[in-house]
Amino acid sequence: MLSYIKGQITFKNPGFIIVETHGLGYHVNISLHTYATVEKLEQVKILVHEHIKEDSHTLYGFAAEEERHLFRHLISVSGIGPGTAQLILSTLQPAEVRSAIIGEQVQAFKTVKGIGPKTAKRLILDLKDKLLKENDGAPVTLTPANNTLREEALSALAALAFAKIPVQKALNKIVKTQPDVQKVEELIKLALRELS
Repeated sequence: MLSYIKGQITFKNPGFIIVETHGLGYHVNISLHTYATVEKLEQVKILVHEHIKEDSHTLYGFAAEEERHLFRHLISVSGIGPGTAQLILSTLQPAEVRSAIIGEQVQAFKTVKGIGPKTAKRLILDLKDKLLKENDGAPVTLTPANNTLREEALSALAALAFAKIPVQKALNKIVKTQPDVQKVEELIKLALRELS
């Protein structure tokens, strides 16, 4: 089983990259989260999960172990295949997925195409205890207020023609390091400082 691939990126788009190593080109499916990390790279060491079925061998790639670990948790849930797990990790940051599951925030998954309330509840039911154990029982949750502020700031910055992925990264960092921010204007100012 493959653990990682190290080589030159010969093609990239938000859905997959092709990594060439020793004359072989590996097609590796990636999330938007990983794409944001590898977008400007020419050489990469990408962690992989090999999904083997009767009729196909598919590689899923991750820039960080935390994302691969979460992906493996997600596909262990009945009804969640690798494609859906990748979609979840493209829509939400790994920390947001973890927080939503630990904090039992069913509504956090409504932005993920194909994930209804039933599936979201199954994810929470199956994974909450596992993630809490890994987290030493200390839940890391975004308050609903922070989540709403974050969404408003994201919309405002997107309207100002800022790229979505860097904006999401900046906002996540601010919400994590300064959870006491209460006004969307303040959050936007901090994000602009982070992005400059």
